[in-house]
Order: sequence, then structure tokens, then C-alpha cells
Amino acid sequence: MKKITAKLIKGFALLAIVLSATIMTGCSQVGKRADQQDNWSKINKAKKVTVGLDDSFVPMGFRQKSGNLVGYDVDLARAVFKLYHIKVSFQTIDWSMNATELKNGTIDLIWNGYTKTPEREKKVAFSTTYLRNNQTLVSLRKDKIKSLKDMKGKSLGVQTGSSGANDIGTYPSLLKNRIKGNQPILYDSFTNAFIDLNAGRIQGLLIDSTYADYYVKHEADPSKYRIISTPFPKEEFGVGLRKSDTTLKRKIDDGLKVLAKNGTLNSINKKWFGNDVDSPLVAK
Repeated sequence: MKKITAKLIKGFALLAIVLSATIMTGCSQVGKRADQQDNWSKINKAKKVTVGLDDSFVPMGFRQKSGNLVGYDVDLARAVFKLYHIKVSFQTIDWSMNATELKNGTIDLIWNGYTKTPEREKKVAFSTTYLRNNQTLVSLRKDKIKSLKDMKGKSLGVQTGSSGANDIGTYPSLLKNRIKGNQPILYDSFTNAFIDLNAGRIQGLLIDSTYADYYVKHEADPSKYRIISTPFPKEEFGVGLRKSDTTLKRKIDDGLKVLAKNGTLNSINKKWFGNDVDSPLVAK
């Protein structure tokens, strides 16, 4: 009896070890974070990829009055993944939290006029550059602001987490040291910033030229605005990815090259920007 009991105990102990090892292996596989693995096989199997964006950023990705999501980057993302028979799902996010959402796996890509900067490159990987952009200052003509110097003592608006917000801090002598309180007013979206600009609560708005040109052009009275060039460095737009997603990066880069070669990229460029576009992948 004692021998049988001992054998049973030994058997149960061995079973417990095997089960424990199996559970630990399973937990390790399930618990592996999105930023610690190459996610292409998972995306390709599901035939779905999730893009994070600010859905008020015209003309890159924004909602029409009907609620439909449209835009340059929306068209471009869909065109790239159509090559791989993968559906693009767009997820509206808090733009200031885009890198965190990417790391956590809430989204797979940041594709929304996303400017390459040294600070961002510490956190995310970038695709090849597909569009170039400038920072411009938008004001109302009635405020008589014709240059950055005219912003002395005036209130400046900028979107939280934007490349413009980064430029203000990086090159303080250009604007930060001139404006009221030496600090810009931060907005969660450019839409809200334009509301305050039109209401006179701010006198200037530092914003991407792609957004400014499109917004002003489609206003009821474009002539009331002045768009001012700035000496801030030229910017490059790329798709933001997790550093672990090397295959996904290669697929996007290859896809952009295919679209540039077959004319699709040029068609998307003209649809949203006409001939006024700086796209390094398209031959002049």
C-alpha cells in the first residue's frame, strides 16, 4: 500500500511539473507584447491591420459631415495594403499618445502626416519618406501679422504632440521667446485651434502646411487668413511602426515603391494636393 501511495505521489508530482511547464510556456507566448515580436504573420493571417490617426487632420485623415473617413493617408494606406489583400481598420486616437498606443498593440501603425524627428525615432521605426511638409504660421489678416517677429507679445496656438510643438521648443528664438508668456497654448486638435483663432483668443497658429493650405482653401472666405512661411526645417512624413515589425516595414516600403511606379501614388497626390506637392518617390 505504501509503495502504491509513493508511486501515486511521484506520478502526481511529475504531472504537476509537466502542467506547470506547459502553462508557463503558454503564458509566455500569450503575454509576449506586440513591441517584442514581428507581427506580420499575425496581420497577414487576420488580413487586417489597424492604423491610428487623428481624424480631424485635413487632408491626411478626417471625417466628412456624413461621418465618412477620407483623406490622403487614408487612400494611401488602403492602396498599399490592397497589394497584400489586407483590410485597413482606422482607429481614432489621442495624438499625444500615439507612440504608447503603438507600443501597447492598440494600433499597428501611425499613419497620419507623421513627421520624422530624432525624438520620435527613439521610440518608433519609420517607413521611407513619402511626402514632405513645412511648418507655417496662420493668422487673420486683420491682426496684421506678416512675420514671426510680429508675434511678439501675442498668443500662439499649436497641437499637443505635433511636430510644430516640438519645433517651438527646439528653436526657441524663432517663436517661443517672442510669444505671450513664452509658452504656446496647446490644443488637442487643429480644429479647436482654428475655432480660437477665428474667435480672436489666439493671434497665430503654428501648423503643417498641408493642413493650413487645405483648410484655408476650403473656408467660406479664404482671403481673411494669411499663411506665413517659417524658417523651421523642412519635414518628412513617414509611417510609424514598432521597431520589432521589420517585415511590416519592408512590406510598406515595397508597397510605396510599387504605387510610385504604377502611377497610383501620383494619382493620390494630385487628388488631394493638385500639382502643389513634394513627394520624393514620384519623379518630377
